Amino acid sequence: MKYDMENRKIWFKGEMLNIKDAKIPVMSPTSQFGLNVFEGIPCYWNDEEKQLYAFRLKAHFDRLFCSAKLMELNVSYTREDLKKALVEAIKANEYQEDLSVRQTLFADGFGSWSSTGPVGMFVAPVPKNKTSAEYNKKGLHCCVTSWRRISEEILSPRIKCGANYINSRMGQREALRNGYDTCVFLNEAGKVAEGPGSCIFIVKDKTLITPCLTDNVLESITRDSIIKIARSMSIPFVERTIDRTELYACDEAFLCGSAMEITPVLSIDRYVPGTGKKGELTRDLHLAYLDVVRGKTKEWNHWITPIY
Repeated sequence: MKYDMENRKIWFKGEMLNIKDAKIPVMSPTSQFGLNVFEGIPCYWNDEEKQLYAFRLKAHFDRLFCSAKLMELNVSYTREDLKKALVEAIKANEYQEDLSVRQTLFADGFGSWSSTGPVGMFVAPVPKNKTSAEYNKKGLHCCVTSWRRISEEILSPRIKCGANYINSRMGQREALRNGYDTCVFLNEAGKVAEGPGSCIFIVKDKTLITPCLTDNVLESITRDSIIKIARSMSIPFVERTIDRTELYACDEAFLCGSAMEITPVLSIDRYVPGTGKKGELTRDLHLAYLDVVRGKTKEWNHWITPIY
């Protein structure tokens, strides 16, 4: 890493700038209303190959453009523009470590909450060890938050936009205030949805289980990756609606996401899954996932893009 966090370079509207020099109008729709869509793109350093790999770029860019479409943002950037900006931002900082790269399309200028443009973009790499505390813990103590997950009828969790994350904030702040690391949301039907910025899996009788996408769950790329890796490992898997009490009675549980990877849940509302330690299936999946993202499993190399 060539620069410290406060002086790192970011790609901002076509220029490579010191992060302190990247300015957005205080009255812009992104500043006032959270009118932006974004991706957190994981990149992993392979020390043996001295190579940094971006994970599932196509899937991340697909979701970014889908979010922009659903938010009716007029985006002029192409996929090549997105990839070029990401590579340039990483190279400018000479990163040789695991990263979470924030790539954001935002409503710039002086419009209102109904504006469709102009749309700017920034790309800001963040070393993984500098991301949120819950993303760097070896295990998590969770609560079921009293706040319900946003729904398709209110503000679709399918859209990865800044405004959506206020819902996540409410649950996360409640969890921290009450002495937990993070939380799990229920949907409007009282069924398990996901964590704040993470999806949830449980294990019961050696079967991997996760809520359906129609249970108010983000179309998570990490979730999809874990399902596909689990199937390749012949791990029994079911996608179905999950009751709250199943969280308390499961053998293992973990949260997952681009920044979080696969992090075991050590307790939920003080109920302890299994032994209260990282479960065997969680461990095996996490090790397999890390091999995939670092380019060590050749059958999955179509998912990785070398930066250098």
